Amino acid sequence: MRNPSVGGILADGLGAGVQVSGDEDHGVSFGEAARVWAGIGLNSFGGPAAQIAVMHKTLVEEKRWIGEDRFLHALNYCMLLPGPEAQQLATYIGWLLHGVPGGLVAGGLFVLPGYVALLALSAVYLEFHDVAAVGAALFGVKAAVLAVVIEAIVRIGKRVLKNPVMVALAVGAFIALAGFHAPFPLVVVLAGAIGLFGGRVWPERFVVVKPPEGKVGVIDALLDRQVPEHARPSVGRALQTAAIWLVIWLAPVGALWAVLGRENVFTRIALFFSGAAVVTFGGAYAVLAYIAQQAVENYHWLTPPEMLDGLGMAETTPGPLIMVVEYVGFLAAARNPGSMSPLLAGFLGATLTTWVTFAPCFLWIFVGAPWVEALRGKRSLTAALSAITAAVVGVIANLALWFGMHVLVHDGAVDVVACGIAIASAVAILRFHAPLPAVLAGAAGSGLLAWALGYG
Repeated sequence: MRNPSVGGILADGLGAGVQVSGDEDHGVSFGEAARVWAGIGLNSFGGPAAQIAVMHKTLVEEKRWIGEDRFLHALNYCMLLPGPEAQQLATYIGWLLHGVPGGLVAGGLFVLPGYVALLALSAVYLEFHDVAAVGAALFGVKAAVLAVVIEAIVRIGKRVLKNPVMVALAVGAFIALAGFHAPFPLVVVLAGAIGLFGGRVWPERFVVVKPPEGKVGVIDALLDRQVPEHARPSVGRALQTAAIWLVIWLAPVGALWAVLGRENVFTRIALFFSGAAVVTFGGAYAVLAYIAQQAVENYHWLTPPEMLDGLGMAETTPGPLIMVVEYVGFLAAARNPGSMSPLLAGFLGATLTTWVTFAPCFLWIFVGAPWVEALRGKRSLTAALSAITAAVVGVIANLALWFGMHVLVHDGAVDVVACGIAIASAVAILRFHAPLPAVLAGAAGSGLLAWALGYG
């Protein structure tokens, strides 16, 4: 029996009996893993596909810490969860290597660089976004972001819209949102329910989303020799871990409500983004329309152009695209600072938003991963994922419509320059597969050029 220690007690509390270090089992030291996770976090640009590719190259091909099959199975599980799948995949693998502390380090370092970068950009934006040159650069970036959203529709559509049933789900989701203003969570829940039912009665039409095929010849990781203790399902451990992480996630929300009241901006931020965190199926683009609608039209924290500015900034920083919510929380608090300075209120609002957005991600992994390991290959889960992903295509199309109306149309007239930048960006991304940072830089330069020539 191992001797108790501060680290062991901490691990027991967060994950119910998890070893802080399993170096003697698989040969990967905690320090080495932390350095690798920091490097992955600093290089996590370009959206989930690029981020997952970086992890695969580092962990499977170079370090050979984890085998191809296990990597793909972890990815498939994370795709079923609400929240950013790339961050959750990092958390999953870190947890598999070193238990809860490993998952915290891996998932936390995946978010930290983007948090710091977007916090700084939000502060600069608050002070200087009215400067003409800054506005001109952001004008170009917003047009390019519309092209990025369209690329997401094409990319996900190719993956899932493989038959008329999947197309009907996408069209139905678009009509429900754009035509009837149906709540986003309802669309996701209905799509999942349809997929669960359809997978039973018509599996050939519903089981279409599958993990990508791995490369032949990648050796299994040392972990495959035996399943670690913390990765084995346990009802008691799952209940204890769930209780602890629910407190970690929701205790600040309850405290804010009790101390500041329901209508205070910090309480509203905590409640709204806690709710958004559990319905972010299908990635950031799927939920951004819902967040934008509520933040702009309901809470009036920012304007549609400002929401687009935030998305452009999030695209240029490392980490999950859903980090744009940090910017929304920053502006919401900075514009309702109470007795605090706007910058301090913004910092607290951004940090609170990040907390309630990502705390659930750790909850899903630490509680659910051991159980989902036992459900590997279940057809019903794949069918539900397929239906949700098809609906997400319609959700993102609705987001593209919302963005397009605010980027390409000004005062009832089509903005020719914005259309030109958007089209050029789309061609660069879809036809020539240009790197996203280069596209955004070119769009910002085009906006500045148009401003210098007297446009707008």
